[in-house]
Amino acid sequence: MKIVVTGANGYLGQGIVTQLLNNGHEVVAADVSTERVDPRAELRPCNLFELTAPYESFGEPDVLLHLAWRDGFVHQSEAHMNDLPKHVRFLKNMIDSGVKRVAAMGSMHEIGFYEGCIREDTPCRPMSLYGISKDALRNTLQLFAAQAGIPFQWLRGYYVVGNSPFGSSIFSKIAAAAAEGKTEFPFTMGQNQYDFIDYDSFCAQAAAAVGQDAVCGIINLCSGRPEKLADRVERFIRENGYEIRLNYGAYPDRPYDSKAVWGDSSRIERILAEKKYLGTCRKGKWELK
Repeated sequence: MKIVVTGANGYLGQGIVTQLLNNGHEVVAADVSTERVDPRAELRPCNLFELTAPYESFGEPDVLLHLAWRDGFVHQSEAHMNDLPKHVRFLKNMIDSGVKRVAAMGSMHEIGFYEGCIREDTPCRPMSLYGISKDALRNTLQLFAAQAGIPFQWLRGYYVVGNSPFGSSIFSKIAAAAAEGKTEFPFTMGQNQYDFIDYDSFCAQAAAAVGQDAVCGIINLCSGRPEKLADRVERFIRENGYEIRLNYGAYPDRPYDSKAVWGDSSRIERILAEKKYLGTCRKGKWELK
C-alpha cells in the first residue's frame, strides 16, 4: 500500500516509517523537517496545516497514518487545544478527498486516572489538556470515518522504551543526560506501574496494525503487562551501561497518573499472529504464502 505518515521525523515516526518500508509498503514521509527519516521513503518536508490539497500533494495515498502532534510530553501545554482544530481540518480534508483508510496515534492518557487493564471500551475521563485533546480527536475522527464509510484505526500508545536522545520520554532524557556526562537524574519515587514496550517492538506493532484492515477501531500498542517505573528505569540504565543514578523523590508523582495500568494486548497479538502465519499483505489483506 501507499501510506502517508505525518510527523515522520518525530521519535516514533522515524522507527515506524522504517518498519513500514521493511514490510514492503510505499511510504510518503511528511513533516516540517525530514532530516532523520529513512531515505527510502518519499520525503515531503511541509507544514501540514498550510496545504490546501494534501491528498493530491501526497500522491493520493491509500492510507493516512497521522502521528503529527506538538508538545506530547508537556501535558498541560495550551498547544494541544490550540492545534486541535488544525488537526481536525487536515484530517477532514484527507477523508473528503478520498483516502481509503485513516489511522492515528492515540495515548493511554486519554483514559485519565484508572487502575487495571485498559481495553478498547474502557471509558475515557482525561485529566490533562493532552489527554482531552487526543480524546476529542479520536471521537471526531471516528465520526468522520463513519460518515465517509472508510475504516478507522486508533493506535493507543503506552510507554515506549528507547535510548534515542531525540525523544521526550524519561528514557530519552536519561540517554541525553548520560551522553552529556551527568551522573545524577532527578526522579519521582517510581512506584507506579505502567505498560512498557521496547521501541522496536512498538514500531513493529504500529506498522503491522496499519498494514492490514481486518482489525480496526482502537488497537492497544503495548506489552500487556505492568511493571514498576523504578524497576524499568533502573533496568534501562543497566542495559545501556550508563554511569548515572536516579535521585529518588526529586519530583512528585502527577495526581492523574495511575498507580497500576496496562493495556489489553489481545487485538495487536491477533494482528501479529496473522502477519506471521499468513505471509504477504496485499491491498490491506494478509494472503497465504
